[in-house]
Amino acid sequence: QVRLVESGGGLVQAGGSLRLSCTVSMSIVSMKAMAWYRQAPEKQRELVARIIASGSTEYLDSVKGRFTISRDIAKNTVFLQMNNLQPEDSGTYYCAAALGAHAIWGQGTQVTVSS
Repeated sequence: QVRLVESGGGLVQAGGSLRLSCTVSMSIVSMKAMAWYRQAPEKQRELVARIIASGSTEYLDSVKGRFTISRDIAKNTVFLQMNNLQPEDSGTYYCAAALGAHAIWGQGTQVTVSS
């Protein structure tokens, strides 16, 4: 069974930075894509950033220029570097992996940005 474990969330002031990590229990080379989603209370889950097998990336418009998704294939880990965080970035951040026709989710890590 494939597992995704997120870490790195926390409380930060506006303008601060956090780095989220998602470690996968199998080689991420097999993944079609890896992504970070977030969900704020009473809002729908939204795609924040995605990196596909080729290494190409895409971002939610509101985080472009502030967030960077990357991966360390040797460590089976995907990162989300978040800079200049704003209160509207607060929420639970989930790592997701596309393995074949299946989507696998982590348990989430909380990010809270105070103004």
